[in-house]
Amino acid sequence: MEHKKNPSKDLSKWKGALTHLGLAMSIGAVLVAFEWKAYEDTPLITITDQNSNWEEDFLPPITIITPPAPPVLPTQIKEIDNTIKLNPQEFPIIDIDLPGNDPIAPIELEEPPKETAPEIVDFTEVMASFKGGMEAWYTYLKDNLKYPRQEQKLGIEGTVILRFVINTDGSIQDVEIVRSASEGLDQAALNVIKNSPNWNPGKNGGRAVRSRMTIPIKFKLN
Repeated sequence: MEHKKNPSKDLSKWKGALTHLGLAMSIGAVLVAFEWKAYEDTPLITITDQNSNWEEDFLPPITIITPPAPPVLPTQIKEIDNTIKLNPQEFPIIDIDLPGNDPIAPIELEEPPKETAPEIVDFTEVMASFKGGMEAWYTYLKDNLKYPRQEQKLGIEGTVILRFVINTDGSIQDVEIVRSASEGLDQAALNVIKNSPNWNPGKNGGRAVRSRMTIPIKFKLN
């Protein structure tokens, strides 16, 4: 038995209208969603406002990157080839003569005259002598010649022969021992001659000359 549909309850006739209505509502919802604006409690910053701090709010922090120091390279020593010779054709030598300038003559330096000491003679017409004569000489030795204690204790005696130079002013130099007696006696004889006052110089032709004198000094215990 076939059921018959009630025409008043048949919804198929509204199918097209409902479809279009749903489509229209979907499109309207999408448009409303795109046009919706969200407002916050704080107003947006106006870029054109001079009093705003939008640069501080939006600018990223500045980061300064310091480049690493360049590496220190060791000093390189470059050898110079001294065997290189210039080609005179590539580098000609040019002589330039300036007007009014005469060539400079080489200066010859004269050597200063060498001072030569007067000759020392061994024999003179007038022999050098101690001022005051031989008596003054013996008095000088008696007052200034000291007998070494070591030689006194050991009983050492002897004669020391000395040679020295008497200059033209009577001073004494180059005292040396010709014959030795002992170390202590030699030193005592040297000291008494070196500390001697000036002598009368020897003379040749009435002119004082440098002469060499040799004398003995005798040490004897009483």
